[in-house]
This record gives sequence, C-alpha cells and structure tokens, in this order.
Amino acid sequence: MTTIMTMTTHTTVEQILASMGAAGSRIDHLGACEAGAGNISVCTTAELELGGLFPHTEAIDLPWVVPHLAGRTVFVTGSGCRLRDVAAAPTANVAAITIDEGGRTGMLHFADDRAYARPTSEFNSHLAVHEDQVARRGVDYQAVIHAQPPYLVSLSHMKEIRTTAAFNRRILRWEPETIVQLPAGIGVLDFMVPGSQELMENNVAGLREHQIVLWSKHGIMVRSDDSPLAAIDKVEYAEAGAMYEYRNIAAGGVGEGLSDEELHRVVVAFDVPTTLF
Repeated sequence: MTTIMTMTTHTTVEQILASMGAAGSRIDHLGACEAGAGNISVCTTAELELGGLFPHTEAIDLPWVVPHLAGRTVFVTGSGCRLRDVAAAPTANVAAITIDEGGRTGMLHFADDRAYARPTSEFNSHLAVHEDQVARRGVDYQAVIHAQPPYLVSLSHMKEIRTTAAFNRRILRWEPETIVQLPAGIGVLDFMVPGSQELMENNVAGLREHQIVLWSKHGIMVRSDDSPLAAIDKVEYAEAGAMYEYRNIAAGGVGEGLSDEELHRVVVAFDVPTTLF
C-alpha cells in the first residue's frame, strides 16, 4: 500500500488553471458533475501576473465577508460552466478574483472568452471555507471542490445510515487503503438547501474536522492544501467505498467487509492518526 504524494501547483496562473482542468476532467470521469453541476476554487497567496490571461477587470461584492483573504487571489469556476470544459478552455470557465482589504469586495479578472455571468452559486461556501482555514491554520494555498459522486449521494438517501458514525463504518470497511487516506472519515450533514447560509455554516464546521463533508441528497465538498487533484484523490477513495457498499446492499448484504479489529490492525500498522478504529 502506498500513500499518494501530490505536488502543490501554485507557482503560475497557467499551473493553477491546468490543475483545475485536470481535476475537472477527473470529476467528469467519475460521473460526479452532470452538466453545469460541480465547482472548483483555489485560494493562494502567490504573487501572480493575471493580466496576460485575464486582461479585463470589474469590481464585485463578495457573497461572504472574508477579511483574512485580503490580498489573496481566488480562482473559481463560473456559474453554469461545465467542469469537463475547464481543461480545454480555462479562461472561458474560470474567474480570478483578488480580494480587497476588509474582505467585502474584490476585483474580478476575466478574459475575452468569458462564458459565465458570475462565479458559481456555491461561491459563498467556497469563500467561507477558505476564510475559516486561513484564519485557523494560516494556509497559503488551498483547493476546494464541490461535486456529486453518484454512489456517495445514493447512500445519503438511506436514512438508517445518514449519520457520520454509521456512514463511515459502511464505506471504510471495504478496502484497507480507505482509512489510511481518510483518517478522519467523512462528515455527514443532513439535507440543506444548496447555496443557503445554513449549508455554508455547517459545511465550514464540518471541514474543520474532516477533509470531506457529505451534503446529504446533494453532493460533497472536499478541501486540500496540496492541489485540486489531491482533493479528488480523496474523493476517489470515498466513492470507491460507497460503490462497494452500494453493490453489497444490491447483492443482499452478503459481504463481510473488514471487521473493526481488522481495521484497527491497519491503523496500527500504518500509524494512522485516527480515533475511528
């Protein structure tokens, strides 16, 4: 068993856009971003030359006050944009927003081929997570992704397992690698209206304890200090566990899965920082 290592890509605008495009393509391959669903953001302290790819600007009000992000740049996909299109046409589908002092406004940088009217409708949740993580941990770089992995979302419709404890027990029991890659498991939220302040606030709290939070009957949000692709790596492990659980349910629940004792042996062998097993 190996741990995936991913290099942070935030040196240039081109690298950031390429990493967002690669993640968007992978989310599409997972079937987790139908049409314009799903969104990606990257927040960085790097000093970047935006004018070459994003020659136009307009002042905007931000949907959430983010004073700790002042001076930073947030790259975010546009409302209605398809994540599968980001790799081929990054400037058409991504905005770059520099955050003003005080965190109430920003300057949106865009290109001639801009294909969106505004940032994603989930921009408030992205900004809130970036603000919270910077305020609490002082991170210089962070990627945040919202997607709708089909197996994870399918399981979230099952009331009897729609708690953090029950859900994690179900999806962590199928592969030894999963607990190694997701030592804190997944935080599970009840259904909340997409784009609402209720969802935003609960999502921020959940991502303090977990790298992935499940929005029941909707999708997930995942964060990474490394890169968008590193975030998707975590989603792949979680979605694989959900797939095995879904298939086991379809087969009549005959699968044994790893026992708590077996999972504890994995935790000890790989020195996993977890309290789950």
